[in-house]
Amino acid sequence: MTHSSPRTVAAYNNNQPYSDRIMLEKLEIRDCRRADSAAIESLYPQAFPEENLLPLVRDLLNDPVVAISLVGTIDTRIAGHALFTKCGVVGDSVNAALLGPLAVAPAWQRQGIGSAMICAGLRRLEDADVNLVCVLGDPAYYGRLGFLPESLVEPPFPLPAEWDGAWQSQKLGETTTICEGRLSVPPQWLQPALWAP
Repeated sequence: MTHSSPRTVAAYNNNQPYSDRIMLEKLEIRDCRRADSAAIESLYPQAFPEENLLPLVRDLLNDPVVAISLVGTIDTRIAGHALFTKCGVVGDSVNAALLGPLAVAPAWQRQGIGSAMICAGLRRLEDADVNLVCVLGDPAYYGRLGFLPESLVEPPFPLPAEWDGAWQSQKLGETTTICEGRLSVPPQWLQPALWAP
């Protein structure tokens, strides 16, 4: 399956309730700036009160070669943040990326902001010749954006049985090559705790 093309994004947006479409019209998605740090630092504890993702986010943001970092703003306020880490696949020449973390402020959740940031990131990754994007997350959510369960590219660590179907991927552009192996991630992602409940 190809990535979320502008037509796919438009179709997704048109399926949103009217109030959400109005919200998305106000949404600006741009590259993260150094001045966004304080807002991002407060965003993740709000979005994930039971999970401390800030050390990972900080490490990725301090390594610009590793990640594409996007923020979604509404009236200049940061409503969401998305990271895409450049990866590879062991034994394969494919250019891959890992989506996450992704956070949307509680007041702005369920209004299409996260999905819009993902679609914007996928377009940028395709322009950067990335062939495959992987994600560990809710299949019902990511499935709406073109992600499918992944069985050939393995995550860096074995996943618990209760996460069956949560490891997903999406091919970008005209990629038809079958790729197989373990996702090769940068050191920030080589923490078993990030891959377990």
